[in-house]
Amino acid sequence: MDDYHSTTPWHSLEIEEVMKKLNTSKEGLSDAEAAIRLKKNGPNKLRKKRNKSIWHMLWEQIKDPMIIILIGAAILSFSLKEELEGFVILIIISINGVVSIIQEKKAEASLESLRKMTASYAICLRQGEESKVLAEDIVVGDIVILEDGAKIPADIRLIDSSSLKVLESSLTGESVSSIKDSDDDLQDDCSLLDRTTMVYASTFITYGRGIGVVVATGMDTEIGHIAQLIDDQDELETPIKKKLTSVGKVLTIVGILICLIIFAIGYLYKQPLVPLLMTAISLAISIIPEGLPATSTIVLALGVQRMAKQGAIIRKLPAVETLGSATVICSDKTGTLTLNQMVVTNMASNGDFTQNKYRKVKEAISIKENYEELVQAGALCNNSSFDPDNPGHILGDPTEGALIMLTKEFGKDHEDLEDIYPRVFEKPFDSERKRMTTAHKIGDNVVCYTKGAVDEVLSVCTKIVTKDGDRPITKADVDSVKKLSDNMAEGALRVLSFAKRNLDHIPDDEENVEFDLTFIGIVGMMDPPREEVKAAVKTCYNAGVRTVMITGDHKITAVAIARELGIWRNGDTVYSGSEISEMSEDKLDKIVKTTSVYARVSPEQKLKIVQALQRTGEVASMTGDGVNDAPALKAAHIGVAMGVSGTDVAKESADMVLTDDNFTTIVYAVEGGRRVYSNIQKVIQFLLAGNISEILTILIAVIFNFPAPLLAVHILWVNLATDTLPALALGVDPAEKDIMKRKPIKSGTLFESDLIFRVVIQGVFIATATLLAFFVGYRDDLLSGQAMAFCTIAFSQLFYSFSQRSNTSTIFSKDIFRNKYLVGSIIISAGLMFMLIFITPIREAFQLSTLDADEWVIIFVLSLIPVMLIELMKFITMIAKRKKEQFV
Repeated sequence: MDDYHSTTPWHSLEIEEVMKKLNTSKEGLSDAEAAIRLKKNGPNKLRKKRNKSIWHMLWEQIKDPMIIILIGAAILSFSLKEELEGFVILIIISINGVVSIIQEKKAEASLESLRKMTASYAICLRQGEESKVLAEDIVVGDIVILEDGAKIPADIRLIDSSSLKVLESSLTGESVSSIKDSDDDLQDDCSLLDRTTMVYASTFITYGRGIGVVVATGMDTEIGHIAQLIDDQDELETPIKKKLTSVGKVLTIVGILICLIIFAIGYLYKQPLVPLLMTAISLAISIIPEGLPATSTIVLALGVQRMAKQGAIIRKLPAVETLGSATVICSDKTGTLTLNQMVVTNMASNGDFTQNKYRKVKEAISIKENYEELVQAGALCNNSSFDPDNPGHILGDPTEGALIMLTKEFGKDHEDLEDIYPRVFEKPFDSERKRMTTAHKIGDNVVCYTKGAVDEVLSVCTKIVTKDGDRPITKADVDSVKKLSDNMAEGALRVLSFAKRNLDHIPDDEENVEFDLTFIGIVGMMDPPREEVKAAVKTCYNAGVRTVMITGDHKITAVAIARELGIWRNGDTVYSGSEISEMSEDKLDKIVKTTSVYARVSPEQKLKIVQALQRTGEVASMTGDGVNDAPALKAAHIGVAMGVSGTDVAKESADMVLTDDNFTTIVYAVEGGRRVYSNIQKVIQFLLAGNISEILTILIAVIFNFPAPLLAVHILWVNLATDTLPALALGVDPAEKDIMKRKPIKSGTLFESDLIFRVVIQGVFIATATLLAFFVGYRDDLLSGQAMAFCTIAFSQLFYSFSQRSNTSTIFSKDIFRNKYLVGSIIISAGLMFMLIFITPIREAFQLSTLDADEWVIIFVLSLIPVMLIELMKFITMIAKRKKEQFV
């Protein structure tokens, strides 16, 4: 047997050539030969990627720059004999590491889920006889018998087929069953979606039967290729992780510079080396916001809880913030933007053709007597049914399912009709005739109903149904029917036509009854868009987030749906998968900026599109539900899977799962993500401004050779007791009103220029107030000065936290008590400060003196000054902005 090559165009080869290449025959393989091939090529299952060890995952956590900084901070804390600070930092590192490892272990379930999608058993010909073979034991060259309802176990080249239809939505994204024909003549470069001579592993037969030869198993199948694409994807570093890493790097550089500056100044003043070293180390510790990773994790986790209540399950914490930064949402059409259910939307019968019009279903129901025979024909010439175990869902072909749903809308039950008018004959659909006919006993007569493509049904009709009864069909009638059919097709509708013929006998099995028919009418059906999606797309557009449709459907259908939803706008471009495959990376990078619809796209091409968007600086999200979406879901900055209709592999590959399959939930997720990002910035701004105030206070004292206004233990207490709780409270601050009218932030750092400016200015204000307090108290003695400086810097940061709720709106324009957590955190932190000052043993341990009433008044006045100055700056900025807008 020749070795299998995935590039072999099995779909275009003649059956004899396929058999020769695979060294098999239509009688199948012998058991001995099958065993040899199984041993040589391995079982028909997807290869499982070797999982990372716990130690490997742990090492990946330890080498993260921010973790290295924190480890260094812990070592410095222990060297200062501040064991509490050191242990807290180590606990933070441990928690972050454990959470990350647990998340990664969950993600490894992706390929395991893919492996479970293979069918359990299949009917094969072994030694010329039918045998029930375990799917894992199927080999290349096996002859497989395919029956209605079966799950296809491998990639198979059809040898023979009879009215065969296969639902390939999990692989291609198409919601309509594909018609398969073993005799079709195809080109070598035919796309996966158009290979009618092939059926593929993990898809389902919805109608007909066939027989074929296995050409690929396991990882060589199309689903295996998708598994490999997922396997090959590296874990993408999310925006929030990049930004926090950037923060760590900046703080490391700043910390080293401060240590050097302190040493240099102290050396010039000929200060003792050991105290100088202790001061430098305490400042280095103060510049590192050791609570930032833990606070960020908690903020993200709380965001996860909020979003879960709105139908969005977050599988990976960074996904919360990442979606808030998204600039493009690439959405699959079927099941995401649409209902993933074929529905009859328009119909025409009786006098509609002479009036050259077709009606919406709701309008037709109001005059149902004109359409009852059309509905009855659709219900009886039909092999689908409702799923008894899943009400509202269809068993069988989705197109036929739409017809029985139509019957229900007209107030009838298709099963009752089948009982009243039993079927006595059937001529199945095939790809040559493009028609299906069933005969039914209606009273003393036998009536045949035929459905199929408009041209094929019209070609065998001699009469047409009208309001005044049946009459001979004319050329004008034919032209009118075709015109209406073309209009429906241009509107992305799938059109079916129906005709009838009365007989005086039950036809024989091979009798031709498809002639001299009476044309009844046509129906147009589609997988309709979800009603709520249009508003969601508009909201995203206003938020600066572009929605892009990537689908396996045809261009006409895709553009029609995209236009209706507001995804496709004038000036946008549309490309097909075949066009994408021929493009260079540079060309693809250019067209992704203006393309809003991609049609007839394969899994590899979806992946290319997402990667091109990322190369052009976009933060790309990908939504989907099928197996074919999994590689792109994993490659995107954030993958969003559908929870109800989504396959297991799609869910396992995604960062977020929508429990209601509702595109509008993504809007809530974007808003939630932006809230998280904004709150993390508030936390960083709050922590760093406080740390800079500590550094400036000590640095200015060292420069002018003053005694230290703050001791190392004071700095550590402020960082632990008065920073942490308000920071956490800011992390759950309600979203600002205009958050969904702002453009996404694409920056790779949390240190935007405005944030740096605010942090420095606010740090200067607090440091100035702290130094003033120190000098007021220093007139009495050093301990009083240090006590006043310590209390001032602590309380000024508590008051200052109120100002951090918005960088544009003043405190007075926001409800102070709306964030109850912030109010509570300030009360608790203030209580801890009073405990430290008024409980003598603790106060003495912190080397502080008692304070009188006058000193407390000065402390509170000075503590309020930074907040007042910050609010004054906001007010001036607001006035300047309004004047600028008026001038423009």
